[in-house]
Amino acid sequence: MVIERQNKDGFVQNDEARKAIDEFFAQNDYAGKRVLLIIPDNTRSGPIGDIFKIIYDCLDRNVKALYVLVALGTHPALSEEGICTRLGITLSERSSKYASVGFFNHEWERPETFTSIGKISADEINQISNGLFSEEIDVAINKLIFEYDEFFILGPVFPHEVVGFSGGHKYIFPGIAGDEIINFFHWLSAVITNPVINGNKWTPTRHVLEKAASFIEMPHKLFAIVSIDDGLKALFIGDCIEAWERAADLSKDIHIIYKDKPYHTILGIAPRMYDDLWTAAKAMYKLEPIVADGGTMIIYAPHITELSYTHGKFLDKIGFHTRDYFLRRMDKFSGIPRAVIAHSTHVKGIGTYIDGIEKPRIKVVLATRISKERCERVNLDYMNPGDINIVDYENREDEGILVVRHAGEVLHRLAGGYIPTL
Repeated sequence: MVIERQNKDGFVQNDEARKAIDEFFAQNDYAGKRVLLIIPDNTRSGPIGDIFKIIYDCLDRNVKALYVLVALGTHPALSEEGICTRLGITLSERSSKYASVGFFNHEWERPETFTSIGKISADEINQISNGLFSEEIDVAINKLIFEYDEFFILGPVFPHEVVGFSGGHKYIFPGIAGDEIINFFHWLSAVITNPVINGNKWTPTRHVLEKAASFIEMPHKLFAIVSIDDGLKALFIGDCIEAWERAADLSKDIHIIYKDKPYHTILGIAPRMYDDLWTAAKAMYKLEPIVADGGTMIIYAPHITELSYTHGKFLDKIGFHTRDYFLRRMDKFSGIPRAVIAHSTHVKGIGTYIDGIEKPRIKVVLATRISKERCERVNLDYMNPGDINIVDYENREDEGILVVRHAGEVLHRLAGGYIPTL
C-alpha cells in the first residue's frame, strides 16, 4: 500500500504532507525500534528538511533511536553544519530539539564500511543487460544499516542519466553501496548511452539496481518526493518499488520538457548546489538530447574550480571521451574505475571512434574556474565565464540559442521521441 499526496496544479502544503505521514505512522508501529533514515546530500534539491521534521515529530516519542545516514555514493562527506543545512535545521536546533538524532556520513572510502549481501550471477547480468555483459557482480552495502530494526529512504525523484529516474533504491545503489556494483551499472549505462537511458523508467540499469536491492531482507519504506524548485508537488510513502514507480510516473510528466527543434548553442547554468564538474555535468546530461549535431553545449558554472573532488586524479589521467573511444581500447584503462570512465563518456556525449579518430557529436565547453590549460588537457573546450553575458544568449530560441537556468534536474527532449545516436 502506498499513501500519497499530490497537487498537479500547485504545491502540496506542509499540513497536507503531515496528514499523509500521520496516516502512515498510524498504520505502522515503530514503538521501541531503532530506525535509520537515509537521505541524499546537498546535490539534490527538494524539501527534504520539511519531510524530515514531520517524520521526527511523528517518531520522537515512540522510537528507541532515530539516526540519519547521508547517502554520499562517492561524494565528499558533509560537515555537521552541512547535514543541518540538508535537513533544514539550525545548529541551535541541532543541539536542542534534534540533539538525540545521530548523524552519519556514508564512509565509502573505508573498506571496513561494507558487507556483501549477495552476488548477481553472470547469467542474470547477461539477461538483464540484453547480452551486453556477462559477469558476476558482488553486491556490498554499508553494514551500518543492519544495526537498526528498519530503515526509511527519503529523497526526490528526477530523470537520471544512469538509471532512468533517480530515487527509491538508488539511494542505496550507489548511495551506500560498494565499488563493484557502482562501477558496473554506471558503465552499463554509459554503454547504452545517456540519451537512451535518461527519462525511461525500467531500464537495464534499473533492473540491476533492483536485483541488488532484492538481497536486502530487512524491512524498509520509501518517502519519495517529487518537487519543483524545492516546492513539493507530491509525496509517496510505502513500499519502495511501488512508491518509486508512482513518483517516477509523475516526474515523467513534470520534469521532462519537449522542444520542437534542436539548438546549435545551449547555455546550461548549473546551480551552486553542484560544487564540481562531477555533479554540475548534469547540465549536459539533461540537455544533450536537444543539442543539434555539430552544436555546442556550454556548462556555465563560474563557482566551480574542480573536475571532481573525489575522482579528479583519474579524470586528469584519462580525460573526457566518447563511449566508443573507450570500448575500442578498454585494456588501456584497466586501472580506472568504470564509474569514472562512464562519467567521462557522459560528459563528452555520444560520438564515434573510427580508425583512431574520435568524432564527438557535439562540442562540450566548460565556462568555469577550471583553467583553459586543464580543460585542453582533458579534451574539453573552454570559455572564460567572465566573458559570458547571459543576457546576450537569452530570448534567441528562434536563432537556435537556448538558455536553461538551474540546469541539471529537468530533462529536455525533442518532440516526436527522436533520440540522437551515432
